[in-house]
Amino acid sequence: MRLIAVVAALGAFLASPAEAAQTHVAVAANFTEPAKEIAELFKRKTGHEAVLSFGASGAFFTQITHGAPFEVFLSADSERPKGAADGGFALADSLFTYAIGKLVLWSRVIDVTDGEAALKAGQFQKLSIANPVAAPYGTAAVEAMKALGVYDALQPKIVQGNSIAQAFQFVDTRNAEVGFVALSQLYGVTTGTRWEVPPTLYSPIRQDAVLLKTGADSGASKAFLDFLKGPEARAIIERFGYALN
Repeated sequence: MRLIAVVAALGAFLASPAEAAQTHVAVAANFTEPAKEIAELFKRKTGHEAVLSFGASGAFFTQITHGAPFEVFLSADSERPKGAADGGFALADSLFTYAIGKLVLWSRVIDVTDGEAALKAGQFQKLSIANPVAAPYGTAAVEAMKALGVYDALQPKIVQGNSIAQAFQFVDTRNAEVGFVALSQLYGVTTGTRWEVPPTLYSPIRQDAVLLKTGADSGASKAFLDFLKGPEARAIIERFGYALN
C-alpha cells in the first residue's frame, strides 16, 4: 500500500508524456549558468522543458514588444518586466524578483583587489562593460564609476559588450585588461583578481521575472515560474552569488 501511495504521489507531481510541454524563456545573460541548472532540474522534476534563450534584457524587451514568441521573461532589471506588463505584453500579477545581482570588477592581468584604487590609477588600456542602454549591469557599472568620480577619465578606455556575457568574454580573453561583470559569472573561476563593488555605489540590480501574454495559457510556463520561486531553484540562485528577497 505504501508503494502504491508513493507511485501515486509521483504521478501527481510529474507531468505525463502527453501533458509534458515546452516553455520558451528569455533569460538575461548574467543568469545563464544558474538558469541552465534550474531548467535541467525543472525538467527532471516536472517533465516540462524550459527552452532558454540568452541575451541583453533591453534587446529581449524590444523583441517581446515586436511579437517574439517568448512566454517567460527573466530580466536583469525590474523596469523592463514592468514595462512589458504596462504595455500589455505581460501579466502584471505574475511579476516577482527572482534574484538581486552583484557587480564585480575583475581582471586576469592586473591586481584589482582594491578596485577603487585600480580604477583611479587607470593603469590599463581597455575597460570592459556591458552596454548600459541594453544591459542593467552596464548601467550599474557607469553609476559606480560616476560615484567614484572616475567615469570621465576612464570613458575613452571603455569597450562595450552587447551583453554582460560579452563584457565578461572581453576580460576572459584578455582583450580588455579589466572589466565590470556579474558576480554569478565568476562562479568556479579561481584565476585573476576581483573586487566586489560596494552596493552603495549603484542602484540595486533587482532582477524580475514575468509571465508574458503569449504564455498566459501555458501550464509549462506557469509551472516554470512557480519552480523558480521554490526552495530548490532559490538554493541554486544563492549558490551563484545572488541575493534573494
